[in-house]
Amino acid sequence: MADRGASALSLPEDWPAHPDPILALNRMGSFDWDLDAGLFHMDAQAFEVFDLRPEEYDGRPESLAVRVPPPESARLDAVIARAIKDGSENYGAYFRIRCRDGTLRWTHTQGYIRRDETGRPRRVVGIVRDATDELADGTARSLRAAQEEAFRQQTSVVQVISAALAHARSVQDVIDVLKDTHGVRHLGAASLVMGLMEAGRIRLVAEGPAGSFVPGTRVTRIDEPYPMSEVVRTLTPRFIESPEEFAAGYPILWPHITDLHITSAAYLPLIAQARPIGAMGLLYDDRRGFSAEERAVLVALGSSIAQSLMRAMLYEQEKDLAQGLQQAMLPRTIPSVRGADVAVRYRSAALGRDIGGDWYDLIPLPGGRVGAVIGDVQGHDTHAAAVMGQLRIVLRAYAAEGHTPATVMARASVFLHELDTDRFATCLYAEADLSTGVVQMVRAGHIDPLVRGSDGSCARIPVEGGLPLGLSAEFGRLEYPVATLELDPGHTLLLCTDGLVEQPGTDLDDGMRSLTALVADGPDEVRDLADRLIQRSEEQGGDDDVALLLLRRRAPEAARPAGRLQQHVAPGDPEALVQARHMIRAAVRAWGARDRADEIELAADELITNALLHTEGSAVVTLRSLVGRERRLRIEVEDASSALPRRRDAGEDGVSGRGLLLVDRLADAWGVEARGGGKAVWCEFRLP
Repeated sequence: MADRGASALSLPEDWPAHPDPILALNRMGSFDWDLDAGLFHMDAQAFEVFDLRPEEYDGRPESLAVRVPPPESARLDAVIARAIKDGSENYGAYFRIRCRDGTLRWTHTQGYIRRDETGRPRRVVGIVRDATDELADGTARSLRAAQEEAFRQQTSVVQVISAALAHARSVQDVIDVLKDTHGVRHLGAASLVMGLMEAGRIRLVAEGPAGSFVPGTRVTRIDEPYPMSEVVRTLTPRFIESPEEFAAGYPILWPHITDLHITSAAYLPLIAQARPIGAMGLLYDDRRGFSAEERAVLVALGSSIAQSLMRAMLYEQEKDLAQGLQQAMLPRTIPSVRGADVAVRYRSAALGRDIGGDWYDLIPLPGGRVGAVIGDVQGHDTHAAAVMGQLRIVLRAYAAEGHTPATVMARASVFLHELDTDRFATCLYAEADLSTGVVQMVRAGHIDPLVRGSDGSCARIPVEGGLPLGLSAEFGRLEYPVATLELDPGHTLLLCTDGLVEQPGTDLDDGMRSLTALVADGPDEVRDLADRLIQRSEEQGGDDDVALLLLRRRAPEAARPAGRLQQHVAPGDPEALVQARHMIRAAVRAWGARDRADEIELAADELITNALLHTEGSAVVTLRSLVGRERRLRIEVEDASSALPRRRDAGEDGVSGRGLLLVDRLADAWGVEARGGGKAVWCEFRLP
């Protein structure tokens, strides 16, 4: 559920499988009603109160009509609607339900309305209990003493507060339940104070009403003469039953709180796992003394608050540890890329140690190229984050060594398979030459990328993919097809993990269509667009992390040479040969040589084919834009053979031998250069 403000707390994952023990001991069930989603969650005891089995209930409040007769339902709805409309924070009501055997029995409910910072109701949490015995005699309620009724109301409020505390995921959540929503005020308290133990001292973390704290008590030692210090030292509650007792027991504190007109107070140690973690004080201005029952209720409240605080503190510690590990595995900085605007974002949807293995990376490569990586390791735990960190490093290393995108992906898959882990990973690797706009992409089980045009249009780019990393090595299917696209100036390449796409109740295609529309309507600047996408992801919630990388190609600078492009072509690899031809074609157009495009492509193809046929090894194709007295385009095909090529006459019926003759006729110049143990055959074309 999306964050609705400080008062909208998320449900624990195991709720209601593990109900609050205080409620269970009192045979009270708890519920959590999400008003936005229209879902009414109940714990196991609540199902017993309604005489329902979990499999008979679909989570919708209207489905309870099978047990709540229409007149009772209408009366209950009116009570709740009135409480919501007039701004009340809680309500109580008796109503009848029809049991499975057809008999009627009385039920009592107490609800606690949670509102966001605007006052809009978001949730209702509360309790339900069987009240048949209580109302067996129709005159029982009217004959109850006012004190007994007040005690019952106080007990109900404590139970409601306990139910709300069960959903707290941070110390601030606990404070919000007690203070910001005025939950404790329904116990009749005029003021609240709470402190937590830190390094042998008590640090004040909440006080109310605002501005009522005593100067000098923000941080106190446990040996100082204050009531919170006393209850922490003795681990025993302290009930102060009169102003005289307060003044006599705590003469240093009393003069500072006389303006609050305190008549009694209850200070409770907050004990969890057999040790004090803090203390809480409730101060009253309209009562003297506490009955045995009231003391028991307050002690139970203190116990519930302590358990909630301990759970929240452990949760925060685990989350900080997990997120610290995850952030350490991601790149600390993203390098600036000449010719492109880049934005990366990461959003964690972590709960405790449940962090994901999503990652992004940007890798500078020789020749003005850049590698962009997006990936997601299976699982949501610290092990997934650790595997992600190792995989990111090896992908960066393989790419920096100059391997083709398909080889980078295959080697990464083998590495993950040999890592002795049961995890696999989805990944997409894109290698972009920003001078020409040529982008080569390899996909390993990951979602497709998007491209946003300079006119605001956006489209999903289908990329034929292979198996996820780790699985392709396990099944011996390491061939990754390479897809090529041309990124025009002003176009933006978007890579993301599925947390940005997948939402509960929607399939992947629907999510991709929704994302495509959102990107099309987004701002042009990549940082603003990235912020917009992450903001939408946060609003929609979701249980998965999100990694996002945007790369926008800038318009090429005027009157600058395009530089150098290079492609490795292995023998028996037709895909690499196709990619080399595509690179040449794109470079010819980008470097202003359209008039000679056919000649250049044919000459380059002949040089590459000669190298592959006559050397039985691989070839490295290099294109250079040379600027001197005239502009020239130079093609070099380098191989590992020292044997020099020969220009010969193929004869009328010959099927070979024409390669260098064609190059000689088409090119303005050509030649051969020794390169270490091999050679490079080159040709040049004058450009306008």
